[in-house]
Amino acid sequence: MRRLTWWTRPHAAARSDRRRLLAAGLTGVLAVSTAGCFGGSGETPQLIKVGMLANIDGQLEAPGDELRDGFQLYLDMHDGQLGGHPAEMVIGDEGYESGVAVESATRLLEQDGVSAITGIINGGNVTAILPLINEHQVPLVGGLGRPELDDVTYVWHTNLLSEEPGVAMAPFVKQEVGNGRVYAIGPDFQGGRDELRGFVDTFKSLGGRIANPTGQAVFSPFPGTTDFGPYLDEIAQTGADAIYCFFDAQSAISFVQQYAESDVADLPLYAAGFVTEPASLDAQGAAAEGIYNGLNYSPDLDNAANREFVAAWNATYPGRTPTSIVMASYDAAAVLDRAITAAGVNPTPAEINAAIAGLGQLTSPRGPWQFAKTTHAPIQKWYLRQVRRDGRALANVVVSELTTLGG
Repeated sequence: MRRLTWWTRPHAAARSDRRRLLAAGLTGVLAVSTAGCFGGSGETPQLIKVGMLANIDGQLEAPGDELRDGFQLYLDMHDGQLGGHPAEMVIGDEGYESGVAVESATRLLEQDGVSAITGIINGGNVTAILPLINEHQVPLVGGLGRPELDDVTYVWHTNLLSEEPGVAMAPFVKQEVGNGRVYAIGPDFQGGRDELRGFVDTFKSLGGRIANPTGQAVFSPFPGTTDFGPYLDEIAQTGADAIYCFFDAQSAISFVQQYAESDVADLPLYAAGFVTEPASLDAQGAAAEGIYNGLNYSPDLDNAANREFVAAWNATYPGRTPTSIVMASYDAAAVLDRAITAAGVNPTPAEINAAIAGLGQLTSPRGPWQFAKTTHAPIQKWYLRQVRRDGRALANVVVSELTTLGG
């Protein structure tokens, strides 16, 4: 197996090296191995290329790393192969404008000849590249969230639909606040708007009251917002009884830290699980303690697949805790592995896509799940977590199951 060591080292200097190389337009080849033969087929398994489209710098560099590292972990655990074929991950920068994502996807499809695309942090970029996916009939097996789409023929997601964290958390928040009013806030991009819509609509349908003056969530400019003081001041002025938020990466760190130092620090803060995922939680520190949040995964889930996954992750990336994004990207590789196996030796992208449709239930660190036939997103359990002390460190500890979504 050949690997570019600048890609997999988890420290800051390595990430800086990687950004310089990627900015120069180099292709990141993360795993290549010599494939074994398919017994009796008479054909030699050819190289399978998978395009990884994710941010390589800026505020969303951390989730980009998680997408790449989760997929890479699966390859490392399976001799660098997918479906018995040698596998190569080709990196594209998702960027912060849809034009960058489209340009990268075009290169992956038309120059690199990938058999599938994975990754994608901003759900709006799924919509942006959808015409390319359909034109080339290449499956997109995304590792994070996206909005609901009318045409999902070649679109599959192993993590979630963007609205689901809010949908899952709303009944718990309503139970906690009763007749109290909740202020809802998040970032102004596709995933943020979807997530807050899921919470607000579900919360209202349960009789919940929104404290925002308009009756709808407030959105902060993304990625430019670093000072949340004006928003926290407005929350205080509304007389809200609690706060619900969705943020990710650096925005999550800034919001939680500033909330803890504000005049509304005594209000309960409920959140989508991405707000307190490990990379953010380490920086948030004591400011995050006690936050209830909802997500489809936690590393303390007690099942055999998760124990194997966490052990392999900890051995490869000591000091880093696996996240929902890592898990879902790992599962994206597992989906492609099974689908390519089922499609036979040297399948076309369209044949891989057809095989994904027939996979059925999948074993995962989150527990068993399967793709919904209508949305091509997971039917899966959601968990209520709370940030608690685990020894000297803070962790998202599973409190209970919230619901099952995706049917």
